[in-house]
Amino acid sequence: MFRKFAYSISILILLFSCSEKPTIDTRTVSSVDLNKYMGTWYEIARFQHSFEKDLVGVTANYKLRDDGKIRVLNSGWKGTFEGEFDAARGVAKIPDPAEPGKLKVSFFLFFYSDYYILELDTTNYEYALIGSSTPDYLWILGNSPQMDPAIYKMLVDKAAERGYDVSKLYKVPQPQL
Repeated sequence: MFRKFAYSISILILLFSCSEKPTIDTRTVSSVDLNKYMGTWYEIARFQHSFEKDLVGVTANYKLRDDGKIRVLNSGWKGTFEGEFDAARGVAKIPDPAEPGKLKVSFFLFFYSDYYILELDTTNYEYALIGSSTPDYLWILGNSPQMDPAIYKMLVDKAAERGYDVSKLYKVPQPQL
């Protein structure tokens, strides 16, 4: 019985290890001015995930802490702008100062996820393309609720060039200011 079970598990492990995920380019920006990066960013588009399901008007607010880490507050409304407000607090850090575009973010205890700044307007900090070490996560952020369509297209094109399946992008409804 155990041998049959172990054999079945071995086959499953082999099958899953052979399944290929698309290869993505995870190179991050080489410099980030954290003081300029701090503040409110609007989610312009994202890959859908259960932790953001049905959220609209989503923002990410970053604030530098005294210990060098970054306070993170992600928030949005469920379903519509009149829906229930939802917020998640977390912390981000840069594990290796030589790679300032590779951050780790945690919303639960000591479980950290990748937060890779793939593209960034290093002049005015108007836009950012955020990914991770897998092709499953992608965000387009802007420093205002609406983004110039030409900038949006440029970021989508850059994400596609990096190997992301941009057909999965969901444009996040944002309030008109």
